Amino acid sequence: MILSNVEIVSAIKSGVFNISPLAGMDPTQSPFNTSAVDLRLRDKIQIPKPGPAAFDLRKPDIASFLDRNSEILQITDDQPFPLKPNRFILGQTIELVDFPLRPGQRCYSARVEGKSSIARTGIIVHFTAPTIHAGYKGPITLELINLGPMDFLLYPRMFICQLIVEEVSGNPLDAPNQFKGQTNPAGIVPHS
Repeated sequence: MILSNVEIVSAIKSGVFNISPLAGMDPTQSPFNTSAVDLRLRDKIQIPKPGPAAFDLRKPDIASFLDRNSEILQITDDQPFPLKPNRFILGQTIELVDFPLRPGQRCYSARVEGKSSIARTGIIVHFTAPTIHAGYKGPITLELINLGPMDFLLYPRMFICQLIVEEVSGNPLDAPNQFKGQTNPAGIVPHS
């Protein structure tokens, strides 16, 4: 079941899950739609470097590989990043989400989806990984690619995607997730 804007605000206020910092908490105003909440782009993006290395997911720790083979770039209002056609980068949301596992109680998960205004320019914001699992806590990494014919300017704090929150049927058990608690777009998780 997809939560309405009213249910999302109610759940956040009651501490069932968290999405913060939100650009507002009035369900009839931005960042809310009737059944989603818009999220903003963080001011750092990660640009994979072309080179002789190849992705091999059979090897552990894709996050460290991406981190070593990428450049982190700060974007500003004065210096947005021009995402060129057929270019792939990683970004993150400003908002952190927290969908805790709550034994014996309702749990929630979400899907990150594109916004139609951005999709119409040829931008994909999540590529093929829209699921934010129950139990996940952290910012949402965005796999951005420009399939359009022109450069697309990425600004910090722009509304870049929307989050659709869903109730999970039953009580999930905790399972490994290599990106839970990530701190950068590559998926680096700080060691405790």
